[in-house]
Amino acid sequence: TNPVPTRAEVSDVANAVLDGTDAVMLSAETAAGRYPLETVQEMAKICAAAEAAEDAQLDADFTGRTFSSIDQSIAMGALFTAHHLGAKAIVAMTDSGSTALWMSRHRIHIPIYALTPKVATQRRMALFRNVRPLLMDTSADRDTALDQAESQLKLRNIVSSGDVYAITCGEPMGAPGGTNMLKICRAI
Repeated sequence: TNPVPTRAEVSDVANAVLDGTDAVMLSAETAAGRYPLETVQEMAKICAAAEAAEDAQLDADFTGRTFSSIDQSIAMGALFTAHHLGAKAIVAMTDSGSTALWMSRHRIHIPIYALTPKVATQRRMALFRNVRPLLMDTSADRDTALDQAESQLKLRNIVSSGDVYAITCGEPMGAPGGTNMLKICRAI
């Protein structure tokens, strides 16, 4: 019944973001209140402020760490490399969404674009932190798919000519769990 959130409500939402939560939602009581639109807008502001306050801790995340699989190692390598190069974007070409999920678990301020041919995977990835899922047919050969990915980034004004971005994919294309390639690109 109050248009202004309490300190506890702000703290709960901000701490959820800082703890790495992929999504926040309203309780039934709050959603049915007198200010549902204002509540969602305020939550979005709190989430954005909490995300902006985070420091990228990638170096600490990876110190002394071993990875259990090649695809996980490639995903983490993409984050680390893109962060240290100041890349504009990270692209994960993924069938299952696993690569994007691993990437989303780390705090990084570079947007992650997950390209998938599967609607179900796109929908699931919509809840991953800092991941923007896009539908794209990835059945073409690797070089064609990489060119199509860059075209998608340019079409959406994510990268411009000369911008650096990182892209991960599997070779052969379309094999689930097969992410085994990291490429650093400069947009043409």
